[in-house]
Amino acid sequence: MVFDIIKKRRSVFPAQYNDKPIAKADIEKILQAANWAPNHKKTEPWRFKVMMGESKEKLGLFLSLKYMENVASPKQMKAKKLIENPKMAGAIIAICMQRDPNESLPEWEEVAATAMAVQNMWLCCAEMGIGSYWSSPPLIKFMDEFFEMEDGEKCLGFFYMGHYDGELEDATRRPIEDKVVWAD
Repeated sequence: MVFDIIKKRRSVFPAQYNDKPIAKADIEKILQAANWAPNHKKTEPWRFKVMMGESKEKLGLFLSLKYMENVASPKQMKAKKLIENPKMAGAIIAICMQRDPNESLPEWEEVAATAMAVQNMWLCCAEMGIGSYWSSPPLIKFMDEFFEMEDGEKCLGFFYMGHYDGELEDATRRPIEDKVVWAD
């Protein structure tokens, strides 16, 4: 049931991943789920760049270098983490958004549609037993130096994925009644 999958979805971080590879067919299925996200005016703004193998290591090195170049007082631990996290992932998908060239709708609607595509991916991963996590470091503003991107395309973050061992903790939420106002 969809409600059970929604409740089961968790952020699973690279340090939790094991070495089991993710099959390309599974990644394709996850991307197909993304493609069915709702979007206004049928702009389908989501774009994805899948990194596996050596491209993950290249991403880590790039992010670490950009961090060291652009932060006033860089920390060695942070630079090391930027290098190591991509290596631990089974795959990383750069989450990008292609702005409608006619600007026929507000940009926030295309960002929201892309986020809904990522939610579809996340739910699909939860159902398939693949851990995932959306990272959106400030360094994404430099991704046009790493990837070839179209005019109007921007990176919104990285979707880290990996198999993991064990069970995930149950999440908690405050009651919905605390967040809803009913009007008659």
